[in-house]
Amino acid sequence: MSNYPITPDAVMKALSTVQEPELHQDLVTLGMIKDLTIREGDVSFTIQLTTPACPLRAVMERDATNAVSAIAGVTNVAIRFDAEVRTDHRIIGKLNIPVKNIIAIASGKGGVGKSTISTNMAVSLALEGAKVGVLDADIYGPNIPMMFGLSGRPAIVEGKMVPLEAYGVEVMSMGFLMPEGEAVVWRGPMLHKALQQLFTDVLWGELDYLIVDLPPGTGDAQLSLAQSVPLTGGVIVTGPQAVSVSDALRGATAFKRLEVPIIGVVENMSGDIFGSGGGQEAAKKLGVDFLARVPLDSRIRTGGDSGEPLVVLAPESDAALELRNLSRVVAAKISVMNILPEPSLKII
Repeated sequence: MSNYPITPDAVMKALSTVQEPELHQDLVTLGMIKDLTIREGDVSFTIQLTTPACPLRAVMERDATNAVSAIAGVTNVAIRFDAEVRTDHRIIGKLNIPVKNIIAIASGKGGVGKSTISTNMAVSLALEGAKVGVLDADIYGPNIPMMFGLSGRPAIVEGKMVPLEAYGVEVMSMGFLMPEGEAVVWRGPMLHKALQQLFTDVLWGELDYLIVDLPPGTGDAQLSLAQSVPLTGGVIVTGPQAVSVSDALRGATAFKRLEVPIIGVVENMSGDIFGSGGGQEAAKKLGVDFLARVPLDSRIRTGGDSGEPLVVLAPESDAALELRNLSRVVAAKISVMNILPEPSLKII
């Protein structure tokens, strides 16, 4: 038995010196310490992460272990982890769907791999343990079904469409509802109604993140989405070339005018014949974070054609590792947007 009494207050005081690296507040203030148990010199507790895709979990584990080990009488520290993604509460007030955060993936032009980024981000988050969905908002040119290797019409349950599923991700697209190769010719009001129905007339599961793959440009779809759906934030995708950066800047400007927070910029298809550096330049001009530089990899194309996202097809490739890291960075930044401390401690 320890000669020094170890109290819950002493443990919590020690843990109040440990910062959550992304949120820049301590673990106690953020209400992240759960189920504290003290038995003689053994101390155990749970750190409840704000996302299962937390990029700096090992840093918190190290710092928390060191802080508690410094208490007189502590001989062993055991830390468990779980995760509870925090909610963008504007969604609860406006949409009757069980989704915590909505992330729009956008670009100022086509051909920069926006659907590739959307697909691989979604699968990456699912691989981390998050509950994820993808909504293909490109009504005129839906590519998401091919990216996921999905086809067929959704089932109807209680008057709502059931999303198809692949790689642990729920997926909904106009591509499931139209005959293959048939063009959609709609004016703005019909587009607006269709986008709303893809949110509200779909039986979405309880999702931590719903990723919305927007069509290229700054037209009706972007305006309709921002007006009808509370977007937690937007990610801008650009290629490395100057012309792509110019278009990406226009797309970001549209987000700003619609008061959609910009999470940051991704440079896709970087290196080789396209060069590099455009994404970083765009982020600098916009005054936002540069999130990732995804290198050009032919397997992204082959995987997209065959319905195998790169993070599954070639998980150890440089591009897949960058895409996995991108998903963690975006999840962490969303946690920062949703800081809503709910201190609660169960002491055993």
